[in-house]
Amino acid sequence: MSYTFFDFLQLIGSLGIFIFGMKIFSDGLQKVAGSKLRSILKGMTTSRFRGILTGFGATTITQSSTTTTVMVVSFVNAGLITFIESTGVIMGANIGTTVTAWMVSIFGFQMQITPVAVSLIGLFFPFLFFGREKLRNLAEAMIGFGILFIGLEFIKDAVPNIQENPEMFAALDSFTGFGFASMLLFVFVGTLLTLLTQSSSAATAITLVMLFQGWIDFPIAAAMILGENIGTTVTANIAAIIGNVHAKRAARFHLIFNLVGVTWMLFLINPFLIGIDNIMQYFVPDVGSMFDATPEARAAATLGISLFHTTFNVLNVLLLFAFVPAIIRFVERIQKDKDTDTAFRLQYISGGLMSSAELSIAQAHKEIELFGKLIEKMHYSFSGLFFKKQKKQEKFLKKIEKREQITDNIELEISEYLTQISSSNLSQVATRKIRSMHSIINDLERVGDLYYQMSKTFEDMMELEVALPKEAVLEVSSYLDVILKAIKLMRDNMRESNGATDLAKAIELENEINATRDQMKEAHYRRLEQGVYTSQAGVIFLDYITRLEKIGDHIFNVQEALAGKKLKTHSEMLVGR
Repeated sequence: MSYTFFDFLQLIGSLGIFIFGMKIFSDGLQKVAGSKLRSILKGMTTSRFRGILTGFGATTITQSSTTTTVMVVSFVNAGLITFIESTGVIMGANIGTTVTAWMVSIFGFQMQITPVAVSLIGLFFPFLFFGREKLRNLAEAMIGFGILFIGLEFIKDAVPNIQENPEMFAALDSFTGFGFASMLLFVFVGTLLTLLTQSSSAATAITLVMLFQGWIDFPIAAAMILGENIGTTVTANIAAIIGNVHAKRAARFHLIFNLVGVTWMLFLINPFLIGIDNIMQYFVPDVGSMFDATPEARAAATLGISLFHTTFNVLNVLLLFAFVPAIIRFVERIQKDKDTDTAFRLQYISGGLMSSAELSIAQAHKEIELFGKLIEKMHYSFSGLFFKKQKKQEKFLKKIEKREQITDNIELEISEYLTQISSSNLSQVATRKIRSMHSIINDLERVGDLYYQMSKTFEDMMELEVALPKEAVLEVSSYLDVILKAIKLMRDNMRESNGATDLAKAIELENEINATRDQMKEAHYRRLEQGVYTSQAGVIFLDYITRLEKIGDHIFNVQEALAGKKLKTHSEMLVGR
């Protein structure tokens, strides 16, 4: 046997080049897609058929069904889509992953792609130094595409030659003579190969190379492809471990859906492969049967495996589409809802970074939307202190204190998440978004602090038995209503998917907040002069005015950050109007 350990290291290195090229290609495509990828993902929330198209499109862009399904699990965990809505995306991802097999079998085995790949790298390499970001992203994707096929060529050369290493072939061939048991064994081998490479695309490429080089025959390659369909579900199930029950259900659905598909295919695999062989002989009659061992037949068999892969996944979706509700009920029975966790945890970014910076930023923005909702809840709790009985007031005070602690945690965790995103290769637009988000969470946390400080002032007022006159209470209530309008506008602007922020309305409300503050101060000094309330009550009233005005300033800062603009001064805004 002439195959040495050094030769084996070359094979591992070749596989590394292939996977590295796949990663660069995938990352580049995602950067080029940008907002379009987010638009595709938004299609998840409609019908199951639309979900299938979404899963197919997302997997075609990411070049990895594993990436798509992990993404889906994260989105289900985050509440962006429901478990039921995720099922269509998962089915579509199974079909989308077959695109890679076609790409590899056509370009990698049917034509001499290496000279083209090297030329492609030479053509696009200069664009990496261009100022236009879209050109740089496109160049990155094309260079990754070239590296991918150079890696595939290296794999083909690094796989042991059968004639020079008959002992290795004999050892492998000894496992192929057990009929149906051999098929099951190589299904397991395909699953294990996908787990080791953490990429169904890489596992498929290795399978196609082994088939092309004659190490395995057509039926064994088909069994390995079935195993890779199971292996690709494992990563999503691992990602779901830290997710909620809905994320776990999405991952379990993917596993069960693919297991059912592989099971029925194993019982029909022989007639099915004969049918694929007949189709291939019809379109490529000169090469003979794909079950033959000739080099021409093996080259055609790589296309046949791609056809088998696509046909199986499409048929599996068509056959099981009507049974999806039954599979969902089964998954819900085996994965019961035992989540009783009421402690704080982030909803959207608890599963870690997404496959691209664009998607990670989108998730962080959804988390910030929830932050805004929490601030609105704190506002209602503080407003309720003035008009509820003591028992309710104590309940509101506890809520404000608990929520203030949550705001501290949210700021810290989102900030850490944004810092993680910043460590990757970001576009200028993405960098600006992250900086704005840092500013927003800092302002929102300060708003939470101010509500808590005012609640402590109210608590002191209760203990000291200091009462504000009815007129002063109504003024605070009116001021709170103006602040609430600013909070609601802030939340509306946060929800704007196209980034259109209504700054004109924000300026109007900021001016109204300042004008109300001035009116309340005038009323405060008048009451002091007339002896309507004590100096102690006056200090408390003035404290409310000052802190509420600061809340208005922080909310306006958030509006500016959302708009990506920094206006000069509030007085200049007032003059400009």
